[in-house]
Amino acid sequence: MPNTPLPRHPAPALTFPLLGGDTWSLAEQSPDSFTLVVLYRGLHCPVCKSYLQKLVKLRDEYGALGVEVVAVSMDGEARARTSRRDWELADLPLGYDLDAETARRWGLYLSEGIKDGEPERFSEPGLFLVRPDAEVYYAAINSAPWGRPHLASFVKAVKFITENDYPARGELPEGGR
Repeated sequence: MPNTPLPRHPAPALTFPLLGGDTWSLAEQSPDSFTLVVLYRGLHCPVCKSYLQKLVKLRDEYGALGVEVVAVSMDGEARARTSRRDWELADLPLGYDLDAETARRWGLYLSEGIKDGEPERFSEPGLFLVRPDAEVYYAAINSAPWGRPHLASFVKAVKFITENDYPARGELPEGGR
């Protein structure tokens, strides 16, 4: 079973290339309230397509709450470019080449490709809300493409969190303190 990063604890290091030539690093982010990191399965996943298209539509709403958004997968650059083009992801910061070791540090499940179009190995989805000091606030990890947080409802949750200074929950390690 993967080890999920715990809320109120430092997020694991996260650095990857972005389409467009830049390198994205969690350590260099300075959002007003949070960084929303969406880890998706890759080009082969129609559920990811729909999810990232919804994220693009909601990006301004997240931005109004001080949330910077990024998405990344284990796909290589060519597959990420195809996703951006075919899924019409506009200017969504889209990363690629997430390595398996980093995916595991973030608690993601890894799967083997079982049908045409799937890569040999890829990560299952995850969504993380990370504070400006790189402390995990919220983590959602899935072992399959389904069951991800509903992005429109999540906007409302972030609004509640920021307006009420609601603390992160789930911070106790296994066995408590």
